[in-house]
Amino acid sequence: MNAKTLYALIGAAIVALLAAVLINSSKKPQSDTAAQAQRVLPELHGHVNDVSAITLTGAGNKVLATLKRGADGWTVVEKANYPADVAKIREFLLKLDQATLIEQKTSNDKRYAELGVDDVKDKDAKGVLVDIAGLAQPLPLIIGNFNGAGGGGTFVRRAGDPQSWLANGNLTVDKTTADWEKRDLTDIAAARLQSVTLTNTDGKVLKAAKQQRADANFKVEDVPAGRELSSEFAANSLGSVLANLRADDAFPAKDMFPPEKVHKAQYAAFDGLVIDVTAWDKDGKDYAQFAARLDTAAANADIDKEQVKARAEYDAALSAASKKATDEKGDAAKAAADVPKPLAVSDAAKDRQDKLDALNKEIETLNKTFNGWTFAIPSYKFTDMSKTMDDMLKPVEAKKPDAKDAKPPAKKK
Repeated sequence: MNAKTLYALIGAAIVALLAAVLINSSKKPQSDTAAQAQRVLPELHGHVNDVSAITLTGAGNKVLATLKRGADGWTVVEKANYPADVAKIREFLLKLDQATLIEQKTSNDKRYAELGVDDVKDKDAKGVLVDIAGLAQPLPLIIGNFNGAGGGGTFVRRAGDPQSWLANGNLTVDKTTADWEKRDLTDIAAARLQSVTLTNTDGKVLKAAKQQRADANFKVEDVPAGRELSSEFAANSLGSVLANLRADDAFPAKDMFPPEKVHKAQYAAFDGLVIDVTAWDKDGKDYAQFAARLDTAAANADIDKEQVKARAEYDAALSAASKKATDEKGDAAKAAADVPKPLAVSDAAKDRQDKLDALNKEIETLNKTFNGWTFAIPSYKFTDMSKTMDDMLKPVEAKKPDAKDAKPPAKKK
């Protein structure tokens, strides 16, 4: 075989190979290359901030939650427009915006249920229909099962489109209104509190307090004679109730009101903030209503102390700066002038007003969350709202009989 013939055969083989590659590529499903770059909801891209409502519908066409954006932000319609968790809504929308199609799945409606993308009108539907409003056109998407065992991704199908897909990421949807509510109520550290006063349903009072902010433990007041605390830390849990306090659910106060007998709790901060709580249990769940207020006398007394402390610290800093300059044969007056003067010293009246304004602003924000609502709270928080003096004390030891009173063992017959 001469070289010309050999080259011709090689060329023919290359052409045949290229043809085979092209044919195979044309037969591949859209899932491999083109679909990987295709967004699940291309209409949403760049328009997340335009979304005005999200409706979540489950099996039997039951609306699970309607999230609506209004002048005051996002709310949960089914909860009398209670504030929604804005961060969670945004995270969900961003996930949908960024989700891309990975692989084509079934277009046979008989197999939709296997992926959880069957029509939600079916009473046994597993997925959730997500309707997004506020864009040029509504975006209805059925979000099905998370493909955890299969390597990740979530099965989805555009409502009205027979083709189902595997999309990247975990897009599964929470299915209760409580899941979408704003849960954060307070985050007031125990170190900020001066006292906790609990009044039980029988009217008995338990009070624990600190003398100074730096005190490590709350001290229980009026411990009965002959009794003692179970430990020096026994009352500390009482002061932790308002730290990272999150509601399990929220209800209009007019629909969920307290019974006749309730637990009362008052949390008073060193700086004058006071949180009053009414709490009760019903049908195995714990509920509470909250109100914030300012104890102006306590606030001003605390500001007085802080300003005295600020003045003392400033004077000490002046003295130290002057001494250092003198020791180094420098300009003591200039060194003193360079010491920063706190507002509590330079303008005590403004410092006081700024602190009072900050407290009032905090109270306004808290009451915006509290007013008009009853909250279901975690049981461990309710437990610390309803403790009694006996819960703080060691068990009473049974009195041992005196030896002279002890009866001798009976004689055997």
